[in-house]
Amino acid sequence: MASVDSANGGGGQGKLPRKRFYRARAHSNPLSDSHFPIPISPDEVDLSQHYPRYFPSGEGGALQGDAAVPRIRFADVGCGFGGLLVGLSTLFPDTLMIGMELRDKVTEYVKERILALRASNPGKYDNISVVRTNSMKYIPNYFRKAQLSKMFFLFPDPHFKEKNHRRRVISMQLLDEYAYVMEVGGIIYTITDVEELGEWMRSCLEKHPLFEAIPEEEIKADPVVKLLSTATEEGQKVARNGGQTFQAIFRRISLQE
Repeated sequence: MASVDSANGGGGQGKLPRKRFYRARAHSNPLSDSHFPIPISPDEVDLSQHYPRYFPSGEGGALQGDAAVPRIRFADVGCGFGGLLVGLSTLFPDTLMIGMELRDKVTEYVKERILALRASNPGKYDNISVVRTNSMKYIPNYFRKAQLSKMFFLFPDPHFKEKNHRRRVISMQLLDEYAYVMEVGGIIYTITDVEELGEWMRSCLEKHPLFEAIPEEEIKADPVVKLLSTATEEGQKVARNGGQTFQAIFRRISLQE
């Protein structure tokens, strides 16, 4: 079993960690080599280390092939300090979800935050976890084909310089990988306060044959949408400063549609 970072670690007596002790650079280079354990395949992810309430210790990976066993359904890519995960956890209490974060200190903060929330709210927040990984390289290592029903990309690094656009987390090539792990009908959510990046992400999604824009009336009825701009530290900062956000919300479709 691969030993992956999880929210089932030491600490956590109900006291929330303080962000100032876990600050890191706002962004990391997703193309650089990083040194942390990566599962060879989704079967190697030990879910008992992430969701001990749902999986007996040490059996999280072995059980994944069982169709009756719950699977991770939501992925928050670049989850930051975990605000969206916390908001989604109570909105979808029976859905397993995971945050994927490249920065080690930020990942550690989210782990401690989840442990503290579990300790102070027994029976709650058992459905969320976090893993330190590079989502631009290893998405297929964590999820099977058509496993996810929702993916989130909130306030990603804009990589302003044209030579660095290949580092952006939304691209035609990466959308191929996201489409692979998403079920037909699954939803991909993006939001940014950088207009050019917002246009870039929407353009990529519009051009990709496996995604289609969700109608505005459906977006307004989606309870998740409000969290995109209110649940995260970045979204709250934009709101305080009176900034504008640009979102693109698309549905995974089949080629026959």
